[in-house]
Amino acid sequence: MRAIYRFGKTRRLMCVSHLDLQRFMQMALRRTDLPVAYSKGFNPHPRLSFASALAMGWTSEAELMDVRLESPVGKDFALEEMAGALPAALPLRGVRLVEDGFPALGAMLKAAAYRVEVAGEGAGALAEAIPAFLAQDEVVALRKTKSGERLVNIRPMARSIDCTPVPGGLRLTLCLDLTEKATLKPDLLLQVLAERAGIPLPEALRIHRTGLLGTDAGGELTDLFTIRP
Repeated sequence: MRAIYRFGKTRRLMCVSHLDLQRFMQMALRRTDLPVAYSKGFNPHPRLSFASALAMGWTSEAELMDVRLESPVGKDFALEEMAGALPAALPLRGVRLVEDGFPALGAMLKAAAYRVEVAGEGAGALAEAIPAFLAQDEVVALRKTKSGERLVNIRPMARSIDCTPVPGGLRLTLCLDLTEKATLKPDLLLQVLAERAGIPLPEALRIHRTGLLGTDAGGELTDLFTIRP
């Protein structure tokens, strides 16, 4: 059996790296009475994985952690044990119990949703650059990959960009590809929009992940936490 936990990461911990978060979750699991499965070898550790690493400096309400268990447990027990081991800065938002044969979260992940708050003088110019970006079929940008930097067409990776004016700036609602072969991060998208607007990237940015998404059996984009493959 596996327990898939959905949790948030608040501003208090936004400068904690993904590696440190992974270590903290391992320690948290050791403090529970969950029948957690451990790796073999000289230094056994809880067998867990994340759907996607969250960049340092970002916050989230929709992170997913997959924990392998040695024996079945009830949903209430799985939720209460983990909730008691996590601080308020990592709010637990739910748990889903699945069989061992359930697909890996990373393999089903297709996209992510973000809310970006932009403040300052450049916010208006950034908003004005969005329609022209969406109207094009190709927008080439330098993107970092595991093998180094390369020029890629990021336009197809931006599934949707919605812009709402707010006092002192604007709010962007984004849906961007997040797969092993095609990933568009919101900070790169914002950098491209700023360059096209002829302005420096506004420093007052808050990036918040609101969802991790996959495609269900019917091919529809849906919440990865509740997906039925």
